[in-house]
Amino acid sequence: MANHRTTYLLVLLIFHSIFLESRACHPTDREALLDFKRRITADPSKLLESWIPDKDCCTRWAGIACDTSTGRVLNLTCPGRDWDSETGPIDTSMSGTLSPFIGNISSLQVLDLGNLKELKGRIPFELGKLALLVFGLKWNHLTGPIPQNLFNRLTSLSEVSLEWNMLSGPIPASIGKLVELRYLNLNNNKLSGRVPESIGRLQNLQTLDMSENQLSGPIPNSIGNLSNLTKFNLGYNRLSGSIPPSIGNMKSLKSLGLSDNALSGPIPNSIGKLQRVKSVYMKNNNLRGNIPTSIGDMTLLEEIHLSNNSFTGKIPATLSRLDNLLDLDLSKNGLSGPIPPIRKLNYLDLSSNPLSLRAIPPWLQQLPLVTLNLSQTGLVGQLPEWLSSSTLSSLDLSANSLTGELPAWIGNITRLSFFSLSRNQFNSSFLPQIRNLSKLFHLDLSHNNFSGGIGEFGTMASLSHLILSHNPLRGKIPESLGKLGYLYALELQGNGLSGEIPKELAEANNLRIVKLSENGLSGEIPEGILNIELLKEFDVSRNRLSGKIPHHKIKLPASSFAGNPGLCGDPLAPCKN
Repeated sequence: MANHRTTYLLVLLIFHSIFLESRACHPTDREALLDFKRRITADPSKLLESWIPDKDCCTRWAGIACDTSTGRVLNLTCPGRDWDSETGPIDTSMSGTLSPFIGNISSLQVLDLGNLKELKGRIPFELGKLALLVFGLKWNHLTGPIPQNLFNRLTSLSEVSLEWNMLSGPIPASIGKLVELRYLNLNNNKLSGRVPESIGRLQNLQTLDMSENQLSGPIPNSIGNLSNLTKFNLGYNRLSGSIPPSIGNMKSLKSLGLSDNALSGPIPNSIGKLQRVKSVYMKNNNLRGNIPTSIGDMTLLEEIHLSNNSFTGKIPATLSRLDNLLDLDLSKNGLSGPIPPIRKLNYLDLSSNPLSLRAIPPWLQQLPLVTLNLSQTGLVGQLPEWLSSSTLSSLDLSANSLTGELPAWIGNITRLSFFSLSRNQFNSSFLPQIRNLSKLFHLDLSHNNFSGGIGEFGTMASLSHLILSHNPLRGKIPESLGKLGYLYALELQGNGLSGEIPKELAEANNLRIVKLSENGLSGEIPEGILNIELLKEFDVSRNRLSGKIPHHKIKLPASSFAGNPGLCGDPLAPCKN
């Protein structure tokens, strides 16, 4: 009996401590939250439905957590993406503006209103009065500058997440006061000005992403102080100047993104000290000089993307040390060969370099290559037969001097989805084996000497781009092209095609581009083709077409129909009835 009495007393004690001693929501915080709700103009996901004034905001309002001893609100979290255990992620939303009275919730530590998509207006400067640990407003429509005083007192912040808004103006230099910060993401806004030198004070920072803005000026030398940083992305800005050698001090770095800027000068040799880095993205800049041999010391590298710069000299032989390298893109530079053997590559793009390769390196057949692009690299002669047993899904050998017949075994590369041999010197007839490539979505054999008829394409259901222009092809345009529901671009100009334009083409209702100029096509233009809903470009100039141009909604220039003396009607001269 005594045991039952003891148990009863314990239950009463627990009940008392949970329900009777917990303080109700502080009135100041309650009023601030109600003001926030009043400024929300639409809440289709009913995120604030439980925010009823006569109910305790600490215990009855969704997204609110309080200090039970004081009743002060600690967390305001109404993120716009929820999770259902059965269906997975659920997108939610909320429209309105941020209330400046949130700044009165003096104990607030976590503010997370990200992914709501429709929060608009400015970030209230009053939020700078708080002592936040987490500040998250990502994926909204916030505009205006980041308030200059915002970071003055937020020295305990560990996370700032403002990405995917429309914030403008400079990044406040006071950001350097956030010495506890571990995560900073300002990606995809309209921020301008320089990257603050004070960023180097954030020595606890692990993620720094300021990509996709309008930042200009140099990368500050102080970045070398960020020794705990694992992700560094300043890509897609307007940064200029050289990459500071201090980058070699960022010893914890795993991902380096500087693509799509106006950076110049060489890559500093110190980059070789970044021995934890797995990915390097520096494409689309003005970088020059030799690719440093020290890059071979970065033995964990999996991805190197340096395309569209002005690098010269030889491809570093030290790349052979990179046993983990999967993706290598050095395209659109001034590099010379040879290509050093690399063991695990599945993506290789060396196109548009004066490599003078002559032949595709035979060691490539030992790799699990998925993408191979050696366009404009000096290849000559015929295709090597080992390609027939490759794992390639994308093969681009365009703009070389490859010759001979297209081998019949080309139809064995059944994984191909992208295939380009344009601007070579192939001289065979158009092979029926091409139609074995049922996964192909892009086929470009233009600017060669392929002859004969095109044949049927009904089996290539995935084809979106068919480019056979500027070949001595003959015969009719196959009616089966109308069965290709994904066909986006049909380019057959500059051939010797004859007969009528098949009316079945109108059934390919995904067509945007049709180029049939400079052939011997005759008859009338089928009415349905010009009224394909998605059509953007249509050119049948310099043929033998006749009759009235069908009525069409798309605006086309007269040049699209020129050189057909028998054609009349808009946009050409009116027909003589």
